[in-house]
Amino acid sequence: MPVHGTTAPGFERVHEAFAGNFTHCSEIGAAVCAYVDGEKVVDLWGGDAAEGRPWTEDTLQVVFSTTKAITAACALHLVDRGVLDLDAPVTDYWPEFGKPDIPVRWLLTHQAGLAALDTPVTPAEAVAWQPMIAALEAQRPLWEPGTESGYHAHTFGFLVGEVVRRVSGRSLGTYLREEITGPLGLDFRIGLPVAEHRRAARIVSPKIDLSVDPATLPEALRPYFDPTSLTMRASMAVTPFLDHNDPAQLAAEFPSSNGTGTARGLAGFYAALLDGRILSPGTLALATAEQVSGVDKVLRVPVRIGLGFGLPTPDLFWHSPGAFGFSGYGGSLGFADPARGLAFGYVMNHVQDPVSDRRAANLVEAVLEVLS
Repeated sequence: MPVHGTTAPGFERVHEAFAGNFTHCSEIGAAVCAYVDGEKVVDLWGGDAAEGRPWTEDTLQVVFSTTKAITAACALHLVDRGVLDLDAPVTDYWPEFGKPDIPVRWLLTHQAGLAALDTPVTPAEAVAWQPMIAALEAQRPLWEPGTESGYHAHTFGFLVGEVVRRVSGRSLGTYLREEITGPLGLDFRIGLPVAEHRRAARIVSPKIDLSVDPATLPEALRPYFDPTSLTMRASMAVTPFLDHNDPAQLAAEFPSSNGTGTARGLAGFYAALLDGRILSPGTLALATAEQVSGVDKVLRVPVRIGLGFGLPTPDLFWHSPGAFGFSGYGGSLGFADPARGLAFGYVMNHVQDPVSDRRAANLVEAVLEVLS
């Protein structure tokens, strides 16, 4: 499979790893970009964006939960401006939220207890935004807020997004475009304009068989196939499952999952964080300091969380003291490693099993070989 783009001298190994993903890891279409100390050292793309359409340097890709860090940055940008207080009750900004004991901070750390809905919303209701907001206003916390962290797979983006909307008067996608990605020239959006849909790669997802009897599975996997578990209820807060290939969903704002951009735009976001063009050094330090650690109540795995940013656990291939970022369903990844001056972005359209998927790891390990 031809690989296009450039690598700086010394980073040729990353080109080899990227090409190897197509040969050995069932890659279909993808791009990877990395900056070191603000200089672009890797910018590669290749494969197919859709049947009969090659991936080009400006192909856009939905990155699923990798979006969450960019959503968090919008809220933190308001903190930097002094108009949003992390320790104020959410109800100070959103009175109808109705849960005065939950501060803004707990929305960013997945501690609000609102990971699932007693009555899930439909995709059309999620597209409309307000029905999801009404559902969150009515929802009782599923555990005592602040006592535990449980991954808010869908609801995170609506919770944080509504606070951003109440404070700024703009939707989160609009705020992102007008205050962050637009001024910085970053090719990344939450809510893709219809005129840009022609640039978007088509997601290729495996068919998931949910008819498996959980009792036949290893205990660690059972919650992922039990519709009554908090794990599955969180993933089904929107039912049926969202389809980000759908034009209406691609154009809507889902600040948990439908951020759409290039690898260059994703890596550029983290490069801009590192050099202080998005957040002040003090706010970035606060955002990337550990707020929560332990076994996640929803995911059932060990996690470390900052203010909207994921922090790596020792078993992750991008683990480094001080690193921060977020990965997405199926394989995408964006992160920064301040100690190395590294900002990294990888996007792809072939959703794979996270247990066996080595694509991002192959690329990160190749970059770190050069920097070690």
